[in-house]
Amino acid sequence: MKYISVLVWILIGLLTLMIPLPSLASDEQKEKPKHQSVESQKKKPVTTLGIPVYKPPLRGAPVGRVGGGTRGAGTEMPILAALVPEHTGLTFKEQPSLYWYLSKPTDYLVEFTLIDEQSIQPLLEKRIAPPVQAGVHCVRLADNDAGLSKGKQYKWFVALVLDPEHRSKDIIAGGAIELIDLPKAFSTKLAQAEKEEIPNIYAEAGIWYDALSAISELIDAAPNDSVLRRKRASLLKQVGLSQVAENEMKTGVPGSP
Repeated sequence: MKYISVLVWILIGLLTLMIPLPSLASDEQKEKPKHQSVESQKKKPVTTLGIPVYKPPLRGAPVGRVGGGTRGAGTEMPILAALVPEHTGLTFKEQPSLYWYLSKPTDYLVEFTLIDEQSIQPLLEKRIAPPVQAGVHCVRLADNDAGLSKGKQYKWFVALVLDPEHRSKDIIAGGAIELIDLPKAFSTKLAQAEKEEIPNIYAEAGIWYDALSAISELIDAAPNDSVLRRKRASLLKQVGLSQVAENEMKTGVPGSP
């Protein structure tokens, strides 16, 4: 009997030692999926971001957008529009890109002018020789040896020159722009962002010109991407350029004069 009793106690001891082992194994199995999920999250591709939402800055009285139509020149004339808000748009860049739109091809000369309110002579005058294709175009100040200074208000215009001898017949569109300081924290945020996030970041901060430029550069790199075009169209609609947005979705092809 003593022998049997000893065996029973030995078996009980062995069972007691074995009980924690499955518990440890189950804990280990629980931890493993967590580790795998972290790794899988790192490998996930960047998801498609939402539409950029432009939040206009609170910076005094608005400056009216100029033009955006034919000015009575006839229905055969194209719509010319500066892709700007109705107020002064902001930029962080000394040499931003300024975007404009033409609804149909034209054989008329297009003239671009950039001025500041404190100077007599234009900062930049540029002639774009015909033919000029329909769609979204831009003038890059970096390509034209021109730049902005802080503390100044600038205006810029594109003109469709119908009669060089009678410039009162010009079809004109334009807007206003101001260069402001780039906060250090914002610079860090941009540096850490994916390219697809940058238009949204600028739009949320109320930096119109840089938001439009960022989404347009993505379109230039992928001109057939309908998702990117819809995002730009939405951005244009948010500042009252609905007709331009609708037309550009149908026929627009980016241009870079």
